[in-house]
Amino acid sequence: PPAAMADSPFRLPRTWWQAAQDASRESIRLDLEAAFYFTHLIMVFKSPRPAAMVLERSQDFGETWKPYKYFAANCSATFGLEDDVRQRGAICTSRYSSPFPCTGGEVIFRALSPPYAAEDPYSAEAQAQLKITNLRVRLLQRQGCPCLPASLAPQPPPALHYAIYDFIVKGSCFCNGHADHCVPVAGFRPTRAAGVFHVVHGKCMCKHNTAGSHCQHCAPLYNDQPWQAADGKTGAPRECQSCKCNGHADTCHFDMAAWLASGNRSGGVCDNCQHNTEGQHCQRCKLGFYRDLRKPFSAPDACKPCSCHPVGSAVLPLGPGTFCDPSTGDCPCKPGVAGPRCDHCLPGYWGFGPYGCRPCDCARSCDPHTGDCHSSSSDVSWHNEAPPFQAVLNESEPTWGWEDEQGFSALRHSGKCECKEQVLGNPKVFCGMKYTYVIKTKILSAHDKGSHAEVSVKIKKVLKSTKLKILRGKRTLYPESWTNRGCTCPILNPGLEYLVAGHEDVRTGRLIVNMKSFVHQWKSALGRKVLEILKRDCN
Repeated sequence: PPAAMADSPFRLPRTWWQAAQDASRESIRLDLEAAFYFTHLIMVFKSPRPAAMVLERSQDFGETWKPYKYFAANCSATFGLEDDVRQRGAICTSRYSSPFPCTGGEVIFRALSPPYAAEDPYSAEAQAQLKITNLRVRLLQRQGCPCLPASLAPQPPPALHYAIYDFIVKGSCFCNGHADHCVPVAGFRPTRAAGVFHVVHGKCMCKHNTAGSHCQHCAPLYNDQPWQAADGKTGAPRECQSCKCNGHADTCHFDMAAWLASGNRSGGVCDNCQHNTEGQHCQRCKLGFYRDLRKPFSAPDACKPCSCHPVGSAVLPLGPGTFCDPSTGDCPCKPGVAGPRCDHCLPGYWGFGPYGCRPCDCARSCDPHTGDCHSSSSDVSWHNEAPPFQAVLNESEPTWGWEDEQGFSALRHSGKCECKEQVLGNPKVFCGMKYTYVIKTKILSAHDKGSHAEVSVKIKKVLKSTKLKILRGKRTLYPESWTNRGCTCPILNPGLEYLVAGHEDVRTGRLIVNMKSFVHQWKSALGRKVLEILKRDCN
């Protein structure tokens, strides 16, 4: 049987496979469980070696075949090919087609013998030559043994047949240099034959963060760079690199556009970001969530849901709904509305509703629900936000006990103030104010810090700056008049955009807003006019 060719040539050296006597041609085919690297074939014949045969391989499980080598006593007459005995590197050879010896003759083939050679065994050229899924030997022409015993009596001609002691195939599992041993593939059933040893299986046990039956791609979370086979010349493993997903994804994929955009440094794109995150590296919270700075961003609950009040929060112009600041959780409030959730009116405003809150029509604060003005008596505690005036025995200012981080208005103060609509008139008057900064900014929120007030803004455009470096983005304005003068002028409503011209405090690095500042709700025409005045008249 054919299994006799594959048993041990040392334990069972005299077992053989033999073809039928009437078979002028035969085919021996070895079907492998997976792709392998083939290096050597050794065939030991019991019969005289064939006068012609072909060794072929398939790399697609028998769909197509390519020749490795032609064997013939006369290459040109049999196959029309040159003989490598005379022409080095020819695909045909006559070395193994002689009838001598009549038994025990060998056929030997090395897959990387000339003209095939490769410095890197994992290169594309080496794979084309070495990788196989099937090996086939086609025996095409029998020949008899010319050494017949001398006899006086005529003898019938001996029967011709193919007979092979050993069919030995050597190679390795195909792992692209990313494994050092292999195991059986799924569904493999071992062949039970006498003397079968040293079987190489086809499923690689991958290293270097690779995966696949042949370690032919990167593991699920290691696609930050293109997969590469190991370097067979230097031994460099060329490991797959992990994607930076901040602990919020289980898999990633390689994206060539991201790779090129990064200057060939990082091409990993995280798949299905979890824990309410998004982005190429799951590096930011989704819309509707904000970053909890008390926890590392890799924590599963680092992104918390926004809790914006449905009435007091403003709808973002480009978004489908209301979302909070992803870095702080602060909600965008409608005009006159305050609080991180936008759930109440600023002091000095009333009528919390769908359009925000309206300014009180009073010199002091008013009832936040009805708008009724409060008493002007100086001994009243304004909404319990400040203690009553104490007996003034010196010229010191009274001390106010405002709640920390509350939406702030100074209308609770005793001083009176009327905010007049500012008009951009004579350019010389504007230039004479010697403003050191002019910006376009959006008001985000206002806060009472006890000793002073702060207004959080987002600077959209810098028309002028002098000594301080003013960049676009989030910044804080410091309104002096709100605390020092007991006055809410100039008015800065959260959610609106203004053109603000004021003075820099170089010592503290602050941008100051006071009664001398030019503050006007932003309009494109106003911005162009101010920019023209700055360039033409203020130099």
